[in-house]
Amino acid sequence: MLSSRAAFFSSFQTGIALRTARNRIFLRPARLTFRSDPSFRHSISGDFKVRHTRKLISTRTMSNMANPSSVAGSTLMEQGQDVELLTFVNDDYGGVIVEMKAPMDPTAFASSLRASVSHWRKQGIKGVWIKMPINLANLIQPAVEQGFWYHHAEPNYLMLAYWIPDTKHTLPLNASHRVGVGAFVINNKKEVLVVQEKIGKMKGPGIWKFVTGVVDPGEYIHDGAIREVKEETGVDTEFLEVLAFRQSHMTFFDKSDIFFICMLRPLSSDIQIQESEIEAAQWMPIEEFASQPFVKKHELLKYMVDISLAKIGMGYTGFSPVNISSAFTDRLSYIYVNSGALNRNDRDGSGSSSL
Repeated sequence: MLSSRAAFFSSFQTGIALRTARNRIFLRPARLTFRSDPSFRHSISGDFKVRHTRKLISTRTMSNMANPSSVAGSTLMEQGQDVELLTFVNDDYGGVIVEMKAPMDPTAFASSLRASVSHWRKQGIKGVWIKMPINLANLIQPAVEQGFWYHHAEPNYLMLAYWIPDTKHTLPLNASHRVGVGAFVINNKKEVLVVQEKIGKMKGPGIWKFVTGVVDPGEYIHDGAIREVKEETGVDTEFLEVLAFRQSHMTFFDKSDIFFICMLRPLSSDIQIQESEIEAAQWMPIEEFASQPFVKKHELLKYMVDISLAKIGMGYTGFSPVNISSAFTDRLSYIYVNSGALNRNDRDGSGSSSL
């Protein structure tokens, strides 16, 4: 009898195996029940099969990260009770992503999260992401109490993060920069399009400035400059070049800021101001704009004027957008280059580039 028991426990210990084959994980445990999709279930005897659909998900684009597959439905024993693991997908960097969708009791969620982290630790998982929609905000506190921290927030969700190993985490940080544009729009009379703001730090009569704004998420720099000019003045424009850019830190919500000075050609001249933000707008001789005390006082504006004058008078060359393809994505992107000095046809013989 004793020998048979010893043989049983020996075969049990050596029988536990974890084997990954394409999109499936096979486990041979004892006292570990896996319940997958309702379409199939298994008893606790025999082999247990968990369907695990893997997806290649980038941690750089969080909106594309959280696209869960049917993984969980698994349960672990905790204090004599079955605890269901959270549904998750694997990312490309040894981590997992949980996208919460259905309401849960906070206590049940805390138990599932604790069991899931324990399971992931045994699997060698490193980083954990939880995408928490705003309607499940009652589950944030249990996650924070278990060591999760805020990574970033959007209007409809909060992203929580956790690092399992006892090492310094290598998770990518939240977006660090805001991108702004300033539009230098000049006509063939050497008049520049200027505005007076109704709100903001530069509001008030007597302060004329170039159109400025912030690039929207998913918007290219040149498209943002064209849009801002149209919104604030009603003038249609054609983008020409990025003349220069400035970087600063600890600005809007303590983030860094990159501000691109852009040159545009007007395609129309009639002005129709944006009533909510703009007090006035006009075409002004560039020399008159440069002579403003406000412009002389601020070094950035002085540089903007000097660069603009150099562009129209001394052949200063900026950077124009060139559409390129990429080996990493099907989406097209832009590289901003000095097109006057760079002959792309001579470089590759085809007139195309792939980065």
